[in-house]
Amino acid sequence: MKKADIGVALYLLAAVIFFIVPISSNLLDVMLALNISIALIVLFNTLFVKEVLDMSFFPTLLLFTTIFRISLNVSSTRLILTTGNPGNVVQTFGQFVGGGDLIVGAIVFIILVIIQFVVINKGSERVAEVTARFTLDAMPGKQMAIDADLNTGAITEKQARERRNKIQEESAFFGSMDGATKYVKGDAAAGLIITFVNLAGGTIMGILRGGMSFQEAIEHYGVLTIGDGLSSQIPSLLISLATGILVTKASKEADFSNILVSQLFGIPKVLYIVGTTLAVLGIATPLNTLLFLAFGATFIIAGRQVDKNIGIESIEEEVNTAETEAEEIRKPENVVSLLQVDPIELEFGYGIIPLADVNQGGDLLDRVVMIRRQIALELGTIVPIIRLRDNIQLNPNQYIIKIKGVQVTEGEILFDHYMAMNPGYVEEEITGIPTFEPSFHLPAIWITESQRERAESLGYTVVDPPSIIATHLTEVIRSHIAELLTRQDVQNLVNNLKESNPVLVDELIPKMLGLGEVQKVLQNLLDEGISIRDLLTIFETLADHAATTRDTDVLTEYVRQSLKRAISSKYFPANETTSVITLDPKVEQEIMASVKQTEQGAYLTLDPETTKAIMNSVQNEVTKLENMGKTPIVITSPIVRMYFKKLTEDYFKDLIVVSYNEIESNVELQSVGIISRDGDK
Repeated sequence: MKKADIGVALYLLAAVIFFIVPISSNLLDVMLALNISIALIVLFNTLFVKEVLDMSFFPTLLLFTTIFRISLNVSSTRLILTTGNPGNVVQTFGQFVGGGDLIVGAIVFIILVIIQFVVINKGSERVAEVTARFTLDAMPGKQMAIDADLNTGAITEKQARERRNKIQEESAFFGSMDGATKYVKGDAAAGLIITFVNLAGGTIMGILRGGMSFQEAIEHYGVLTIGDGLSSQIPSLLISLATGILVTKASKEADFSNILVSQLFGIPKVLYIVGTTLAVLGIATPLNTLLFLAFGATFIIAGRQVDKNIGIESIEEEVNTAETEAEEIRKPENVVSLLQVDPIELEFGYGIIPLADVNQGGDLLDRVVMIRRQIALELGTIVPIIRLRDNIQLNPNQYIIKIKGVQVTEGEILFDHYMAMNPGYVEEEITGIPTFEPSFHLPAIWITESQRERAESLGYTVVDPPSIIATHLTEVIRSHIAELLTRQDVQNLVNNLKESNPVLVDELIPKMLGLGEVQKVLQNLLDEGISIRDLLTIFETLADHAATTRDTDVLTEYVRQSLKRAISSKYFPANETTSVITLDPKVEQEIMASVKQTEQGAYLTLDPETTKAIMNSVQNEVTKLENMGKTPIVITSPIVRMYFKKLTEDYFKDLIVVSYNEIESNVELQSVGIISRDGDK
């Protein structure tokens, strides 16, 4: 057991014992001195602590000190009533602080109680209540701000976690303080009641058992009672003051005293006015002329000194800033930091800044958060932090998207306009500025706010600028998500799966497959838009087939067949007949005959003429389906699918190629075309 634990336990145990067991006046003196010491320690800790969470256990501390103080009050009451000698501390407070006069002591005591009740306790209680309420109300906004900073790369995951913990701790602290202020209020009330009981009881005991007259009894026990009340109320007042300081202290990492003094005496103009006013009062009124002139001169001189210090500080700040900037430039670390490449960047001109600025009503940051969540649910992988930054070199309404530091696409919007797209069945057209939708390069027009309602009533799809950028960014991320999946990302996915399936992970990695090989399989799936969210099925399949082959392309095909339910639901709607394209068996044979196996993997050796003929046939069939308003899907045999996809991906990147083994038995298909070498079928 730690020494601190023993100390706290003894402190509470003593409080409990003092309620029951009589103690000597000497021990009471020691405990009262300790009580005053603890009250002073608490007061100055709250005064100089940098932020409120540095005293997060203050509500519990209030409870402990209150119980201890009441137990001492009970012990002193017992000594007053039984022996008439409660010790040096109580007698000193009654005679010295109270002036040895019952009336004076009573008045001082009543004033202290009024200050504590009306001024400090009531104010602290109200501040704690309001602060707790506002802290709870502000939590969602603070959480969103943290998410926004995290997505823009302003903070790391660790910093975000620390900020979230701090918000929760602040909420718990102020909620506890709202209730803990009642301890102090109740302590003051209890002290007041005990004081009156002491006075009445002591007077009765003095008359009945001490043989005193009424006047002697009330004077003797009155002074002792007042001393007892003052010895308990003064530490209680200090604790109340500490409570008030803590709940009103701003949660900033700064020196409280310096800030307080600088804010109070930091404006020279105020000091000049106050000094002049005091000097005028000393001259023009019967007030002590010398005293007020001295104070007036002091404040005027202080104002001049503050004014001079402000000028010096501004110069020093400029010099320090220049030196700091120069030092930063000279640091070798700056060169190293320039080598870091952000996975995803969204740069935009100054005209788009309002869309990203929360203070101007922009919600682009929130949309970025939603993009990451959407892709995580859709594809089962975590999108890296998306860096948002303005670029003055771009046109005001232009934006570019970079993947690993290289621009992959760009777009341009019209601020305060909407993009209207014709879905194909709009009969009446509206006028606007012709353009193209950046994500899918569809024809569109820019319209004004006044045209929006009419365009929607005519059947146009109307999109606002933030949605245009968000959709474009989403599509770019989808198309590049495979290359964004790093080994570290895979390791994180593995660690997450290992928590629930440790046996499977231990069997597969690294005994059967390395982390890089698993990464390649997952990249192959993501590259064709297949979700890796069902990581358990993927790993089970890899564990089943890794013993026979370590070819990542072949393993990918096995995994795809295990995920046929997901593939079927993705491409083939239920209770519908899906139009597809099939491969001529002769083409399949030619493809398989041209496959060459090497240590680096398999590749096709089709001659250019055959390849061109097959591509022409694919083009014809794909165009036919697109004209019908359907998504082109090619169905092949399992052994051919991988090679046919590789053959066509350079020409038709988004072409969906599915094998028969990846389709559920209840799916209804209709072949509307055949890819042949001749191209005439």
